[in-house]
Amino acid sequence: MDISHRKVNKRVQFKDAQGNPVANRRIGVKQTNHEFLFGCGAFDFIPYVMTGNENFKQITDSWLEIFNYGTLPFYWGNFEKEEGKPETETLMKTAQYLNSKNVKVKGHPLCWHTVCAPWLMEYDNATIMKKQIERIDREVSGFKGVIDMWDVINEVVIMPIFDKYDNAVTRICKEKGRVGLIKEVFDKAHECNPDATLLLNDFNTSINYEILIDGCLNAGVPISAIGIQSHQHQGYWGREKLEEVLDRFSSFGLPIHFTENTLISGEIMPAYIEDLNDWQVDEWPSTPEGEERQAKEIEEMYRILFAHPLVQAITTWDYKDGAWLKAPSGYLRTDNTKKPSYEMLKNLVRNEWWTDTEVMTDSEGYADIEAFKGEYTLSCDGISASVRLNDNEPLTTVLK
Repeated sequence: MDISHRKVNKRVQFKDAQGNPVANRRIGVKQTNHEFLFGCGAFDFIPYVMTGNENFKQITDSWLEIFNYGTLPFYWGNFEKEEGKPETETLMKTAQYLNSKNVKVKGHPLCWHTVCAPWLMEYDNATIMKKQIERIDREVSGFKGVIDMWDVINEVVIMPIFDKYDNAVTRICKEKGRVGLIKEVFDKAHECNPDATLLLNDFNTSINYEILIDGCLNAGVPISAIGIQSHQHQGYWGREKLEEVLDRFSSFGLPIHFTENTLISGEIMPAYIEDLNDWQVDEWPSTPEGEERQAKEIEEMYRILFAHPLVQAITTWDYKDGAWLKAPSGYLRTDNTKKPSYEMLKNLVRNEWWTDTEVMTDSEGYADIEAFKGEYTLSCDGISASVRLNDNEPLTTVLK
């Protein structure tokens, strides 16, 4: 598969602090981060950051060996269990810690009918909408510069017809319609942080989602990227479905993020289950055969997605087994040991798709660099520069 679009071919002139060419010298080209977002749920960082619990250090340290992009939970019903008392400090400290480790953070989600704050039900629809907008203002403005990426609204295809239980967001979606609600929440998020990356996110990959996106774009909704959930508890989608989904959603010309990816290493969930949440089990063990299958399926999926020019991010949902639905869905087993999928993905992200090389400058200090797009340290004899290599334009860099 062609991944040349993930690389730069860049002519760089190196100079020292006095402006002289660094001529006929060997330059180290060491990657420090990817431009591509290799993501994972970062929920395990919360107890580590807030308590310093060493039981979580092993988990978070191994997480950081692969990923540069983490999702933190802003489910309204958990984030603000009592009206007016949000868990802002907890998530701010966690997001700041992740930023300090060169990890980009996404907040998930700002508006959703599930895990909705139950106290909203005390209000009429107009007040619910007002409080939803105020909530977006508080989070997007308050976290600006720390979290600049948001799943603005989640699973809207099903939202107005969701009938498992009454909730405040389904009420306002029924009243305003899907596109009407989406436009209001996106417009507010964009107003609060015009530079933020704002996602529409859904598990429904049918034509219904395409129609919804089309309606939103026609209404002027400022969607930055299309979020596609891919929880594959009932079996790997496979190359054919992946390529078919990519082909259909590429027609909008927007960046694509695979926002919630799950591939399990145990028994496959039965096909007759319509809502994955209905599969409730006491235990769901990982198996050696399942772990080998999981690693192969994840590798194929990542290679397909990394090769697609519109895909900007892939987020694994569960880092460790036993999280959502008790599924064996992680890169770590329940005892924190690493599964084959961990070693496989680390090799892809930090070896095969990683640049750590040297180049030789000519008599005028020029050298040609071929490298994966991302952040780099360029160094020579104890002097260095930190640069971002993400295009093919010539560059002059000063080593100090």
